[in-house]
Amino acid sequence: MRQKTFFVAFLLALALCANAQTDSSKKLTLDLFLDWEYVMNPQISPDGTQIVYTRRWTDKINDKYENEVWIMNADGSRNRFLFKGSSPVWSHDGKRIAYVAPGQPTGTQIFVKWMDAPDVGTQITTLERPPANLAWSPDGKRIAFNMIVAAKSQLKVTMPPRPDGAKWTEPARVIDRLNYRSDASGYRPEGFMHIFVVGDTGGVPRQLTEGDYNHNAPEWMNDSNTIVFSAIRKPDAEYVRFGTEIYAMNVKTNQIRALTDRDGPDQEPTISPDGKRIAYIGFDRNSDTYNVQKLYVMDTDGQNKRVLTETFDRSPFGLMWSANSNDIYFATEDKGTNNLYSVGRTGGAVRQITKGNYQFLPSNMSNNGVITGVLSDAKEPGDVVVMNLKQPAPRKLTSVNDDLLEGRKLGDVEEIWYDSVGGMKVQGWIVKPPDFNPSKKYPLILYIHGGPHSMYGIGFNFEFQNHAAENYVVLYTNPRGSTGYGKNYGNAINNAYPGQDYDDLMRGVDEVIKRGYIDEKNLFVTGGSGGGVLTAWIVGHTDRFAAAVSMKPVINWYSFVGTTDGADWYYNFKKLPWEDPTEHLQRSPITYVGNVKTPTMLLTGELDLRTPMEQTEQYYRALKMRKVPTAMVRLNDEYHGFNALGLRHPSNRLSQILYLRTWFEKYKRK
Repeated sequence: MRQKTFFVAFLLALALCANAQTDSSKKLTLDLFLDWEYVMNPQISPDGTQIVYTRRWTDKINDKYENEVWIMNADGSRNRFLFKGSSPVWSHDGKRIAYVAPGQPTGTQIFVKWMDAPDVGTQITTLERPPANLAWSPDGKRIAFNMIVAAKSQLKVTMPPRPDGAKWTEPARVIDRLNYRSDASGYRPEGFMHIFVVGDTGGVPRQLTEGDYNHNAPEWMNDSNTIVFSAIRKPDAEYVRFGTEIYAMNVKTNQIRALTDRDGPDQEPTISPDGKRIAYIGFDRNSDTYNVQKLYVMDTDGQNKRVLTETFDRSPFGLMWSANSNDIYFATEDKGTNNLYSVGRTGGAVRQITKGNYQFLPSNMSNNGVITGVLSDAKEPGDVVVMNLKQPAPRKLTSVNDDLLEGRKLGDVEEIWYDSVGGMKVQGWIVKPPDFNPSKKYPLILYIHGGPHSMYGIGFNFEFQNHAAENYVVLYTNPRGSTGYGKNYGNAINNAYPGQDYDDLMRGVDEVIKRGYIDEKNLFVTGGSGGGVLTAWIVGHTDRFAAAVSMKPVINWYSFVGTTDGADWYYNFKKLPWEDPTEHLQRSPITYVGNVKTPTMLLTGELDLRTPMEQTEQYYRALKMRKVPTAMVRLNDEYHGFNALGLRHPSNRLSQILYLRTWFEKYKRK
């Protein structure tokens, strides 16, 4: 009877969502999600006059996302559809664009479009597997890219002849690698990621790299004959942690030489326009679970290595050289924001270029110093922006969701800082209902981010605004372990997760309650991945919440380290589980399930390989054995991602939000 009542409540919520547009308050209703659009990876032409970008929209009929490439002038004028596809890349002379799109006979292929031609582009490959990381050679004659190459298994059997007409099952999958599957793509083909090159007019792609190694994105040097990349090309590479080096390869001879040899990862090589230097990021090997990347530069032959950001306690990413090769620009996370910074190639002070309370993710820079990227803030969804280094203020060029937001009232987002244990200052944000009245009492949702080494930011969040539109106050914070606050803050949970991050979250709830507008009987908690871990941990350590939804959690570290899609989590504990399981058990929510009284739903994708379904099942069965109110929601055909761009099917994103809120409504105390 309970399951039937719950399902009826869910159908009612869907019906209310469908009729939401008749609501005179014009809030952000859930049905709008199916019309939401996204912009990604804008690329400005070398001469700084045009911008191409990927625009994603929802195919409601086939329950999937579609990608298109649009183009506009650098001032935002003549914004128009160009062709179906994604990941456009300008040739160095700005006359052509390479991109990927569905092709013939099947699968994702590489296309090239001449910008002065009326056609949509010419398919230049017939690949068996999807290409990635397209890179034009400076002379425009070739395109380098990554693609997985199947490896031959060392274990083979010869089956007896199959009888005529026999319908045998598919052959067994033979696995002999340490890391053999990956979330969002499933079981990996028994192979490795290699670098290929294909002519600009097509032909048979030539494989450049060999061996049982995975190679990252290719970057051309100015001679159009040398490719730089990062990889772990070492014996027993799959067992090497923090071991990526930067290599240079001669395209004609396929000879490879290592440019770095430091004990620690070196990656993201970026060539200076004058072809004399390579900027890259990395850090020295250590036993910490969180590290701040440093920015380095070296000559293209690997000599004269030097660190440029020794005292800068943030991690640079998205490296870009100035046209005169004197400065390196990069983005970084800082206290919930992303901004643009720079440093000279010889070192010196790091300069902050943009200084907004927003999340600005720059994509690339033209030869005349014009930068494009995507910017979002608390009430503005992500749109393409452009800025000039002489006037470093990003200017919005697109408004892909303004039509949906017109006349709608969003909830205010308030930034807070509060004291936690050990004198630590913690940052968070409160999303209030659009018609907020401080004299009223509202239910509170504590929403915890994953990672655990990641960062909530000030950028627009559709789900939080939708919960606020349904008269919930949403609290989201960056407890210890979060990125964007320096090495010590991020590494504070080393061998202690969950730990004081739990205290940080509870102090955040206390801080909001002090403000007088929270219904203390109706506190709710949720989170996904690392947030799912903390949600399960919280209900095992306090009864203050009326209900909880733990999404894609880790419940038992002892079993998780051997079933997740990578072996790296073994290193997050002082000892291996078969040497001493004590720490694994002490940090596992399953250990404290005997304390749980809070009605707790579990919600996970059926295909999740990062926090596999068996973790969810362990906690569900334990809660059922104890007769704690629970439900297990299994999203069909979904991997780990739950954000707007992570789920494969838009309808599953709607289900996730609705099941979560319906569970809270079910256990809301009157």
